[in-house]
Amino acid sequence: MIRRIARHQLAAGLSGLVIAAAVSLDPTGHWMDARAAAPVPQLAAPDGRPAVVLLGEVHDNATQHAVRLEAFKALLATGARPALLMEQLDRERQGDIDRARSAAPRPDADLLIAAAGGSKQWNWAFYRPFIDLAIRHDLPLLAANVSRQDAQRVMASGLADNGFEASVSPDITNAYAEEIEGSHCGMVNAAQATRMASAQVARDQFMARLVEAHAPRGVVLLAGNGHVRIDTGVPRWLAVATGARSTSIGFLEDGDTSASRYDRVVTTPRQAREDPCAAMRQGRPSTPSRPTN
Repeated sequence: MIRRIARHQLAAGLSGLVIAAAVSLDPTGHWMDARAAAPVPQLAAPDGRPAVVLLGEVHDNATQHAVRLEAFKALLATGARPALLMEQLDRERQGDIDRARSAAPRPDADLLIAAAGGSKQWNWAFYRPFIDLAIRHDLPLLAANVSRQDAQRVMASGLADNGFEASVSPDITNAYAEEIEGSHCGMVNAAQATRMASAQVARDQFMARLVEAHAPRGVVLLAGNGHVRIDTGVPRWLAVATGARSTSIGFLEDGDTSASRYDRVVTTPRQAREDPCAAMRQGRPSTPSRPTN
């Protein structure tokens, strides 16, 4: 099976690190995978400038988190010191995060997660190592998420009333609404999905603002695949110059055919999970398996 890397493949390349041994290059330069391994993408910018990298994820896929962590470590090993932006942290807790960091020379990750009111919707075992590295290397750690409460306000009164750009191309709204309807197992109608799409757009816009603010030193954003799509996500809200030097890497599961939505992709085995629709119909929370957030 060939693991595909979309545009920027030849320019950016891949590091020699892999998650399993049985990986080689075929004559075209693609990764050939015999045992469902995943290549670790090189994050450093080929032109030597600080990297601006948007790393997607399927939130519950353990292999993807392991691959991304190795890529992040490799970037730091080059001497890069990017800002780490995390969808998993709500923006209104930025002050709490900063105070916790200043209260001790080197607070541990659990202290910062607690200070940020880390939501139980996230498996913090996946994200704690990134926060540890941010602390160890004194990287800016930025809360990049528009919280559930903020999202509800956007859905109720619109983007403009909540400080966001209200002029949104229909292709963005329609793509998000379609994904939301599909991922909510028929439990959300078209009108509801459209309102929910506005909240996702607000998240994209806020993430883009943070990317712009920290691009001069370099940025690594950790967010769901939906947010890093080049056709509808954060890249659509970046200034032309920033967008031109940014790279969006989608982390997809086997069978996902959406590679064209990203600059580069890493494909991993599917994570074993229960049927999310069954969980939703029983009123139980489930981690979305589709990249809608």
